[in-house]
Amino acid sequence: MKKRIGLGTWSWGNKLFWDYQTSDDNDLRETYKEALKRGFNLIDSADSYGTGKLNGRSEELLGKFLLDTSSYQKKRIKIATKLAPYPWRVGNQGFTRPFLNSLERLNNKLDIVQIHWSTAKYNPWQELQLLNNLCDLIDQGFNFQIGLSNIGPQRLEEIIQHLSKRDKTVKSVQIQFSLLSPDLLKQMNLKRICENNDIDFLAYSPLSFGILCIDPEHDEDKQKSFLRRLIFKSYKKSTIELRRCLKKIAVSRSVSQAQVAINWCCYQGAIPLVGMRKKSQVIDISNVFKWNLNKKEFEILQQASKNCLKKMPRNPFSSL
Repeated sequence: MKKRIGLGTWSWGNKLFWDYQTSDDNDLRETYKEALKRGFNLIDSADSYGTGKLNGRSEELLGKFLLDTSSYQKKRIKIATKLAPYPWRVGNQGFTRPFLNSLERLNNKLDIVQIHWSTAKYNPWQELQLLNNLCDLIDQGFNFQIGLSNIGPQRLEEIIQHLSKRDKTVKSVQIQFSLLSPDLLKQMNLKRICENNDIDFLAYSPLSFGILCIDPEHDEDKQKSFLRRLIFKSYKKSTIELRRCLKKIAVSRSVSQAQVAINWCCYQGAIPLVGMRKKSQVIDISNVFKWNLNKKEFEILQQASKNCLKKMPRNPFSSL
Protein backbone atom coordinates (compact mmCIF):
# COMPACT_ATOMS: atom_id res chain seq x y z
CA MET A 1 0.00 0.00 0.00
CA LYS A 2 1.37 3.37 -1.03
CA LYS A 3 1.80 5.83 1.82
CA ARG A 4 0.17 9.22 1.71
CA ILE A 5 0.90 12.15 4.01
CA GLY A 6 -0.93 15.47 4.10
CA LEU A 7 0.30 18.94 5.04
CA GLY A 8 -1.73 20.50 7.87
CA THR A 9 -1.97 24.29 8.05
CA TRP A 10 -3.67 25.05 11.39
CA SER A 11 -0.56 26.93 12.54
CA TRP A 12 -0.60 29.21 9.46
CA GLY A 13 -2.13 32.33 10.96
CA ASN A 14 -2.69 31.08 14.52
CA LYS A 15 -1.07 33.47 16.99
CA LEU A 16 -2.62 32.11 20.19
CA PHE A 17 -1.29 28.55 20.05
CA TRP A 18 1.42 28.65 17.38
CA ASP A 19 2.72 32.21 17.81
CA TYR A 20 2.28 33.01 14.11
CA GLN A 21 3.84 36.23 12.79
CA THR A 22 3.46 37.64 9.26
CA SER A 23 7.26 37.49 9.06
CA ASP A 24 6.83 33.68 8.99
CA ASP A 25 5.22 33.80 5.53
CA ASN A 26 8.44 33.25 3.57
CA ASP A 27 9.16 30.14 5.65
CA LEU A 28 5.62 28.93 5.00
CA ARG A 29 6.03 29.45 1.26
CA GLU A 30 9.22 27.37 1.33
CA THR A 31 7.43 24.72 3.42
CA TYR A 32 4.66 24.53 0.82
CA LYS A 33 7.08 24.30 -2.11
CA GLU A 34 9.16 21.60 -0.41
CA ALA A 35 6.03 19.59 0.44
CA LEU A 36 4.97 19.55 -3.22
CA LYS A 37 8.49 18.66 -4.30
CA ARG A 38 8.66 15.71 -1.89
CA GLY A 39 5.37 14.03 -2.76
CA PHE A 40 2.85 15.35 -0.27
CA ASN A 41 -0.39 15.26 -2.25
CA LEU A 42 -2.97 16.65 0.19
CA ILE A 43 -3.07 20.04 1.91
CA ASP A 44 -5.65 20.59 4.64
CA SER A 45 -6.98 23.94 5.83
CA ALA A 46 -10.13 25.47 7.37
CA ASP A 47 -12.05 28.72 7.11
CA SER A 48 -11.61 29.20 10.87
CA TYR A 49 -7.79 28.88 10.81
CA GLY A 50 -6.29 32.21 11.79
CA THR A 51 -6.60 34.19 15.02
CA GLY A 52 -8.89 37.22 15.31
CA LYS A 53 -8.33 39.61 12.39
CA LEU A 54 -6.27 36.88 10.72
CA ASN A 55 -9.35 34.67 10.30
CA GLY A 56 -9.01 32.76 7.01
CA ARG A 57 -5.26 33.46 6.89
CA SER A 58 -4.32 29.83 6.21
CA GLU A 59 -6.55 29.74 3.12
CA GLU A 60 -5.29 33.15 1.96
CA LEU A 61 -1.66 32.00 2.16
CA LEU A 62 -2.45 28.79 0.31
CA GLY A 63 -4.24 30.80 -2.37
CA LYS A 64 -1.18 33.04 -2.82
CA PHE A 65 1.17 30.06 -3.01
CA LEU A 66 -1.09 28.34 -5.56
CA LEU A 67 -0.64 31.30 -7.92
CA ASP A 68 3.02 30.32 -8.32
CA THR A 69 2.28 26.59 -8.68
CA SER A 70 2.54 24.86 -12.05
CA SER A 71 -0.63 23.42 -13.58
CA TYR A 72 0.95 19.95 -13.39
CA GLN A 73 1.48 20.24 -9.63
CA LYS A 74 -2.00 21.72 -9.13
CA LYS A 75 -3.53 18.68 -10.78
CA ARG A 76 -1.47 16.31 -8.64
CA ILE A 77 -2.41 17.79 -5.26
CA LYS A 78 -5.75 18.02 -3.48
CA ILE A 79 -6.68 21.11 -1.48
CA ALA A 80 -9.12 20.40 1.32
CA THR A 81 -10.74 22.90 3.63
CA LYS A 82 -13.16 22.65 6.53
CA LEU A 83 -16.20 24.89 6.92
CA ALA A 84 -17.21 25.55 10.52
CA PRO A 85 -20.88 24.77 11.33
CA TYR A 86 -21.27 27.83 13.54
CA PRO A 87 -24.76 28.12 15.12
CA TRP A 88 -25.68 30.93 12.71
CA ARG A 89 -24.81 28.84 9.65
CA VAL A 90 -28.13 27.07 9.39
CA GLY A 91 -30.52 25.89 6.70
CA ASN A 92 -29.98 24.61 3.18
CA GLN A 93 -27.89 27.68 2.27
CA GLY A 94 -25.93 28.08 5.50
CA PHE A 95 -22.66 27.10 3.83
CA THR A 96 -23.12 28.87 0.49
CA ARG A 97 -21.45 32.17 1.39
CA PRO A 98 -18.66 30.55 3.50
CA PHE A 99 -17.95 28.12 0.63
CA LEU A 100 -17.71 30.94 -1.93
CA ASN A 101 -15.44 32.91 0.43
CA SER A 102 -13.10 29.93 0.86
CA LEU A 103 -13.11 29.29 -2.87
CA GLU A 104 -12.10 32.92 -3.47
CA ARG A 105 -9.33 32.85 -0.86
CA LEU A 106 -8.00 29.61 -2.40
CA ASN A 107 -8.04 31.06 -5.92
CA ASN A 108 -10.61 28.52 -7.16
CA LYS A 109 -8.61 25.44 -6.17
CA LEU A 110 -10.79 23.52 -3.74
CA ASP A 111 -11.11 19.75 -4.09
CA ILE A 112 -12.60 18.56 -0.78
CA VAL A 113 -15.04 20.51 1.41
CA GLN A 114 -15.40 19.13 4.92
CA ILE A 115 -17.79 19.90 7.78
CA HIS A 116 -15.35 20.92 10.53
CA TRP A 117 -17.18 19.17 13.36
CA SER A 118 -20.36 17.23 13.92
CA THR A 119 -23.45 19.00 15.28
CA ALA A 120 -25.16 15.65 16.01
CA LYS A 121 -25.03 16.09 19.81
CA TYR A 122 -26.79 19.45 19.91
CA ASN A 123 -28.44 20.11 16.52
CA PRO A 124 -28.47 17.03 14.24
CA TRP A 125 -30.68 18.71 11.65
CA GLN A 126 -28.16 21.52 11.12
CA GLU A 127 -25.54 19.02 9.97
CA LEU A 128 -27.93 17.33 7.53
CA GLN A 129 -29.08 20.65 6.09
CA LEU A 130 -25.49 21.76 5.57
CA LEU A 131 -24.75 18.45 3.83
CA ASN A 132 -27.73 19.07 1.56
CA ASN A 133 -26.29 22.52 0.91
CA LEU A 134 -22.99 20.98 -0.22
CA CYS A 135 -24.87 18.50 -2.44
CA ASP A 136 -26.78 21.39 -4.03
CA LEU A 137 -23.53 23.26 -4.73
CA ILE A 138 -22.12 20.18 -6.48
CA ASP A 139 -25.34 19.83 -8.50
CA GLN A 140 -24.98 23.50 -9.50
CA GLY A 141 -21.62 22.67 -11.10
CA PHE A 142 -19.02 23.28 -8.39
CA ASN A 143 -16.43 20.52 -8.60
CA PHE A 144 -15.52 19.21 -5.15
CA GLN A 145 -15.98 16.15 -2.96
CA ILE A 146 -17.53 16.01 0.51
CA GLY A 147 -15.52 15.27 3.65
CA LEU A 148 -16.24 15.06 7.38
CA SER A 149 -14.24 15.87 10.48
CA ASN A 150 -14.66 14.95 14.16
CA ILE A 151 -17.30 12.34 13.41
CA GLY A 152 -18.11 9.07 15.19
CA PRO A 153 -18.86 5.67 13.63
CA GLN A 154 -22.61 5.75 14.32
CA ARG A 155 -23.08 9.21 12.79
CA LEU A 156 -20.83 8.37 9.85
CA GLU A 157 -23.07 5.47 8.84
CA GLU A 158 -26.13 7.73 9.08
CA ILE A 159 -24.48 10.35 6.87
CA ILE A 160 -23.37 7.77 4.30
CA GLN A 161 -27.03 6.72 4.01
CA HIS A 162 -28.21 10.35 3.89
CA LEU A 163 -25.80 11.25 1.08
CA SER A 164 -26.63 8.12 -0.91
CA LYS A 165 -30.14 9.53 -1.41
CA ARG A 166 -28.49 12.43 -3.23
CA ASP A 167 -26.18 10.11 -5.20
CA LYS A 168 -23.22 11.51 -3.25
CA THR A 169 -20.48 9.81 -1.23
CA VAL A 170 -18.10 10.73 1.57
CA LYS A 171 -14.57 11.24 0.22
CA SER A 172 -12.70 11.58 3.53
CA VAL A 173 -13.07 11.52 7.29
CA GLN A 174 -10.54 13.16 9.60
CA ILE A 175 -10.26 12.57 13.32
CA GLN A 176 -7.70 12.96 16.08
CA PHE A 177 -5.50 9.86 15.70
CA SER A 178 -2.15 9.38 17.41
CA LEU A 179 -0.40 7.34 20.07
CA LEU A 180 -1.91 9.74 22.61
CA SER A 181 -5.45 9.88 21.24
CA PRO A 182 -8.35 8.92 23.49
CA ASP A 183 -10.96 6.41 22.30
CA LEU A 184 -8.65 4.51 19.94
CA LEU A 185 -11.09 1.59 19.90
CA LYS A 186 -13.83 3.92 18.65
CA GLN A 187 -11.42 5.34 16.06
CA MET A 188 -10.61 1.86 14.77
CA ASN A 189 -14.35 1.14 14.41
CA LEU A 190 -14.60 4.32 12.38
CA LYS A 191 -11.62 3.26 10.27
CA ARG A 192 -13.31 -0.05 9.43
CA ILE A 193 -16.37 1.79 8.15
CA CYS A 194 -14.09 4.00 6.05
CA GLU A 195 -12.37 0.95 4.56
CA ASN A 196 -15.70 -0.69 3.73
CA ASN A 197 -16.90 2.46 1.96
CA ASP A 198 -13.66 3.52 0.21
CA ILE A 199 -13.33 6.62 2.39
CA ASP A 200 -9.92 8.19 3.08
CA PHE A 201 -9.10 8.00 6.80
CA LEU A 202 -7.21 11.16 7.77
CA ALA A 203 -5.32 11.46 11.05
CA TYR A 204 -5.04 14.97 12.45
CA SER A 205 -2.68 15.89 15.30
CA PRO A 206 -0.59 12.72 14.71
CA LEU A 207 2.26 14.24 16.76
CA SER A 208 -0.04 15.42 19.58
CA PHE A 209 0.91 19.11 19.31
CA GLY A 210 4.58 18.05 19.14
CA ILE A 211 4.58 16.21 22.49
CA LEU A 212 5.65 12.97 20.78
CA CYS A 213 8.70 14.74 19.31
CA ILE A 214 10.18 15.80 22.65
CA ASP A 215 13.42 13.98 23.44
CA PRO A 216 12.82 12.14 26.74
CA GLU A 217 16.43 12.61 27.82
CA HIS A 218 16.71 16.37 27.27
CA ASP A 219 14.70 18.84 29.30
CA GLU A 220 14.53 21.65 26.75
CA ASP A 221 11.71 24.18 26.52
CA LYS A 222 11.74 25.72 23.08
CA GLN A 223 8.01 26.37 22.84
CA LYS A 224 7.16 30.02 22.34
CA SER A 225 3.46 30.26 23.14
CA PHE A 226 2.20 30.13 26.73
CA LEU A 227 -0.43 27.50 25.80
CA ARG A 228 2.08 25.09 24.29
CA ARG A 229 4.43 25.46 27.27
CA LEU A 230 1.48 24.68 29.53
CA ILE A 231 0.49 21.58 27.57
CA PHE A 232 4.06 20.27 27.34
CA LYS A 233 4.52 20.72 31.09
CA SER A 234 1.25 18.90 31.73
CA TYR A 235 2.22 15.86 29.63
CA LYS A 236 5.98 15.70 30.27
CA LYS A 237 5.92 13.13 33.09
CA SER A 238 3.02 10.97 31.94
CA THR A 239 4.41 10.48 28.41
CA ILE A 240 8.07 9.84 29.23
CA GLU A 241 7.94 6.04 28.82
CA LEU A 242 6.08 6.35 25.52
CA ARG A 243 8.64 8.89 24.31
CA ARG A 244 11.49 6.63 25.43
CA CYS A 245 9.95 3.88 23.35
CA LEU A 246 9.70 6.22 20.34
CA LYS A 247 13.31 7.32 20.80
CA LYS A 248 14.60 3.73 21.07
CA ILE A 249 13.03 2.83 17.72
CA ALA A 250 14.15 6.16 16.22
CA VAL A 251 17.78 5.56 17.25
CA SER A 252 17.76 1.99 15.95
CA ARG A 253 16.40 3.24 12.61
CA SER A 254 18.51 6.42 12.48
CA VAL A 255 15.37 8.53 12.11
CA SER A 256 13.51 11.13 14.20
CA GLN A 257 10.86 10.43 16.84
CA ALA A 258 8.41 12.31 14.62
CA GLN A 259 9.01 9.83 11.79
CA VAL A 260 8.30 6.89 14.11
CA ALA A 261 5.04 8.44 15.34
CA ILE A 262 3.92 9.24 11.78
CA ASN A 263 4.81 5.73 10.60
CA TRP A 264 2.60 4.33 13.39
CA CYS A 265 -0.32 6.07 11.65
CA CYS A 266 0.73 4.94 8.18
CA TYR A 267 1.13 1.32 9.38
CA GLN A 268 -2.63 1.31 10.01
CA GLY A 269 -3.54 2.77 6.64
CA ALA A 270 -4.21 6.30 7.90
CA ILE A 271 -3.21 9.44 6.00
CA PRO A 272 -1.56 11.63 8.66
CA LEU A 273 -2.03 15.40 8.38
CA VAL A 274 1.21 16.79 9.72
CA GLY A 275 1.39 20.44 10.72
CA MET A 276 4.62 21.93 9.38
CA ARG A 277 6.01 25.46 9.24
CA LYS A 278 9.62 24.89 8.20
CA LYS A 279 11.28 23.39 5.15
CA SER A 280 13.46 21.27 7.46
CA GLN A 281 10.35 19.69 8.99
CA VAL A 282 9.07 18.69 5.55
CA ILE A 283 12.42 17.14 4.67
CA ASP A 284 12.40 15.12 7.89
CA ILE A 285 8.80 13.89 7.60
CA SER A 286 9.22 13.06 3.90
CA ASN A 287 11.72 10.38 4.93
CA VAL A 288 8.75 8.40 6.30
CA PHE A 289 8.14 7.43 2.65
CA LYS A 290 11.45 5.51 2.72
CA TRP A 291 10.84 3.02 5.53
CA ASN A 292 8.13 1.08 7.39
CA LEU A 293 7.61 -0.04 10.95
CA ASN A 294 7.81 -3.79 11.34
CA LYS A 295 5.17 -5.74 13.25
CA LYS A 296 7.25 -6.02 16.42
CA GLU A 297 7.94 -2.28 16.53
CA PHE A 298 4.26 -1.55 15.99
CA GLU A 299 3.23 -3.88 18.82
CA ILE A 300 5.78 -2.29 21.16
CA LEU A 301 4.33 1.15 20.39
CA GLN A 302 0.79 -0.14 20.87
CA GLN A 303 1.67 -1.42 24.33
CA ALA A 304 3.47 1.80 25.25
CA SER A 305 0.42 3.78 24.13
CA LYS A 306 -1.87 1.57 26.20
CA ASN A 307 0.36 1.96 29.26
CA CYS A 308 0.28 5.76 28.93
CA LEU A 309 -2.85 6.58 30.92
CA LYS A 310 -2.98 10.33 30.30
CA LYS A 311 -4.29 10.86 26.78
CA MET A 312 -5.06 14.01 24.80
CA PRO A 313 -8.42 15.67 25.59
CA ARG A 314 -11.48 14.37 23.75
CA ASN A 315 -13.01 16.64 21.14
CA PRO A 316 -16.32 17.72 22.74
CA PHE A 317 -18.01 18.03 19.33
CA SER A 318 -17.14 14.55 18.10
CA SER A 319 -20.32 12.53 17.59
CA LEU A 320 -21.07 8.94 18.58
